[in-house]
Parts: sequence; structure tokens; C-alpha cells
Amino acid sequence: MKHSTGPAADSAAKKQKRTENGENSSIAWHPAFIEALQLELEDYGEALEFHPEYQLTSGPLRIDCIVIKKPPDLVIKKNIGAIFREVNLVEYKSPGDYVSIEDFYKVYGYACLYAYLEKIPVTSITITFVESHYPRELITHLRETRGYKVEKSNAGIYNIAGDILPIQIIDSMKLSAEENLWLKDLNNKLNAQEANRLLLEVKKKGKEARISAYIDVIAKANFNTIEEVMNMSNTATSLEDVFIRTGFAARIEARGQAEGEARGEERRAIAIAENLVKLGMPPETIASATQLDPEKIKALYK
Repeated sequence: MKHSTGPAADSAAKKQKRTENGENSSIAWHPAFIEALQLELEDYGEALEFHPEYQLTSGPLRIDCIVIKKPPDLVIKKNIGAIFREVNLVEYKSPGDYVSIEDFYKVYGYACLYAYLEKIPVTSITITFVESHYPRELITHLRETRGYKVEKSNAGIYNIAGDILPIQIIDSMKLSAEENLWLKDLNNKLNAQEANRLLLEVKKKGKEARISAYIDVIAKANFNTIEEVMNMSNTATSLEDVFIRTGFAARIEARGQAEGEARGEERRAIAIAENLVKLGMPPETIASATQLDPEKIKALYK
């Protein structure tokens, strides 16, 4: 059987690698991103329309999010929305994924198609890419192949100059926590201090009900860290309502029960193994009978 070669095969191989290196596929990062984006731009909430998973055509052409500015001449001072015009296309990559050169041209093509379908000037559209890495390969391509200028406008925000469309790339991990808490902390690498800060902010603003997808993703992606925060005596009470609303407290309890059952089964297996040792059974037989680690069985002989 012949193996495919060429650009299509290279693209498929890259996609497979990105999937292998990516996060748990059961974590719904994109709905959480939409909620984080709305939180970041909440000062302009009445003037912005968010259209998640916008379907361009009847086929599988879909944009992660379109943000429409009303009125079109509204000036947005927030750092991530400073380039916004009337229609703003946003492409988001979850942790473990990245914006590739192919992704760039795909979304650029979507912008041109949107302008054609909606009969609006392409100059009224902007493109934003959001990921949790510095896109070195893409930026090198834009500079060396397209001749664009790539300039850092704010912490984690890179403006692409030289095209008819305003384009920006956002490295969410490099954003300022003071200005972009919601996007910066939408990741799977939070430490206890960061998780505590984020969840206290959620509690303080009373946002649990309308950002449940965001909290759920944070909890799933940072389970051990959130559990650690929950056990802090000075924060557990204040965060209790947050986790009750999202069901996270129930997941901690269920996991604790599962771990307790596993420990109980191991203790029973060790007791059986001790009796078999006393009867002079060889280690291989005991390992087969109890499914214990061979090293633990060897320790019993000592």
C-alpha cells in the first residue's frame, strides 16, 4: 500500500501530531473561550454581538466566533479589541493546539468569503487568532514570505501590518493578569495561587451562573490544583457556591470515593499476598493471583 506524500500528507501528519500532543478531547474549550471573550469585553457588552460557531455556508465552513460592533464607529480601548472594526473574526486554539500557516490562510479566506456573502467591504473586517503559545513558525512565515511587519503592541498581543485587513495574534499565556484575567487563565497549567485568584474573582462578581462552561473547563483541566484550593481553610467557604453551581464539588467527592475504593482493594490484595508468602508460594504465582506490583510482592518476602 502506497503512502501519500506531498502537502496534503504533510498537513495530515501535522494534524495528527497536534491531536496527539493536545489536551483531553472531552474538555470543551471553545464554549469556555466565548465566555472568557465576553468577560474581557464586558464593558462594551451592549454594543457588541457575539456569534459563536458562525456557519458561513451550508457546508462545513465555520468560524469560531464573529464579534459584530454596533455602532460600527465605536472605539474600543480594551487591548484585545483595539483593532476591531465592524465585523471581527476570531479563531481560537485550545491548549495543546496552535495556529498553523494553513489555519492563517483558512481564516483569511473566510474573511474574504464573509465580505462577499454579506456584501460588505473587506476593509470593515478584522482577524484575531488566540492561542496559548508564541506562534514562531507562523510569524516567521508572515515576515519572510509575506513581507508583513509583526510588532508587539501589548503583552502577548502581536499586530500584523502590511495587509488590507487588520490582523492580530494573541498569546494568551503572555497576557497581563491584571487586564486579561479570563483569557490568560483559560489553560490547563494553573497553579494554586492563580486558581484561587481567578475563582475569588468569579465569586466576587457573582458570575457563576452565566459562565458555567468556563468554570467547568477550568475545573476539569486543573482538577488537582482546584482540589488543592478547595482544601485551603481560608477559601473553601467562599468558593463553595461556585463549585456547587458547576457540579465540581460532586466530582471531587466522586473521585475521592473511587480512590478510596481503589486503596481498599489494594489493601485486600496485600493481605492475600502476605498469606501466600507464608505458604511459600513463588512471587510469580502471587503476582498472577493478586495483580499487585512485583516490587511490592518482593518487599513482602523481606
